[in-house]
This record gives sequence, C-alpha cells and structure tokens, in this order.
Amino acid sequence: MRYLVVLEEGPASFGAYVPDLPGCVAAGESREEVLALIREAIEFHIEGLKEEGRMLPQPHSSSAFVEIAA
Repeated sequence: MRYLVVLEEGPASFGAYVPDLPGCVAAGESREEVLALIREAIEFHIEGLKEEGRMLPQPHSSSAFVEIAA
C-alpha cells in the first residue's frame, strides 16, 4: 500500500503525518530522518490494527499544489 505522508518543516525540525492513519506521526531533525521514522510509524500502526483485528484503512488522500499570483 502507498499512503500519503505530509511533511512540515519547522524552525529546527521536521514533522510528518499520515492523513489516512489518524495518530500516525513522526518528528525528526532532518527530512531523511523524519521519512525513516514515519515509515516505521506506519508499519507499527498497521501491525497494531492487524493485531486488533481491525480493517486497514485504504489510502484515499491525495495532494495538489495551487499557484497564486503573489
């Protein structure tokens, strides 16, 4: 499965979350670190859902950029 991951750059760190997996988040000092951590978080989250016998949420989020005149 492929889930959309939203990355946010803060003043001193990066954050990531998965809209289709509520509560699945990660934070790191670099883009590379946060991507590695969110991958682990997704795997852990899905493992927990399976252990609880819950259905895996199907990916449905998407993204787009909108240009505006500045």
